[in-house]
Amino acid sequence: MMTKGRLEAFTDGVLAIIITIMVLELKVPHGGSFEDLKPLLPVFGSYILSFIYIAIYWNNHHHMMQTVKHVTGSILWANMHLLFWLSLIPFVSGWMGENHFTTAGVFLYGIVLLGAAIAYFVLQNLIIKSHGKDSILSKALGKDLKGKASPVLYIIGIFSAFFNVWISGFMFVFVAIMWLVPDKRIEVTLKKDSNL
Repeated sequence: MMTKGRLEAFTDGVLAIIITIMVLELKVPHGGSFEDLKPLLPVFGSYILSFIYIAIYWNNHHHMMQTVKHVTGSILWANMHLLFWLSLIPFVSGWMGENHFTTAGVFLYGIVLLGAAIAYFVLQNLIIKSHGKDSILSKALGKDLKGKASPVLYIIGIFSAFFNVWISGFMFVFVAIMWLVPDKRIEVTLKKDSNL
């Protein structure tokens, strides 16, 4: 039987590799002046945003796993589904940055962010289904307004890419900022549950 510790360790390892691949995409410029760094700014910008997204997923996944008491086959596959979308981030991030935020690059970046958000939602709901409506995760999430708003903002960002890539970029950055605000729901619910 798969333990949640193995699931977390595997996920941590994959996310560490994803971050490593992303940083290796930052090519050292030929030349030693600050001027030589200018062409790298779009690549570095997409790297920063993507790093933040991976950090957000790692943080939220860690908190969510604290509520898990047992792992089912469907939870394992849902976790792999999430990792699939996250593993595409280095590719779309690099492509978007290298090509200076073209419509196609920004559009595909948004598709990957949307895919990861949907995959996380599926994983979250399978954990709730497995642990019951009165589970810690179910209580902690409540109405989950941030979780429901994120895909909508991604969709706006994806379709905005055909009109103005800066609107798309704003949407993607806005969602990241929204999730950077510490979410204490799971911690608070875990604390309450342990005091019962």
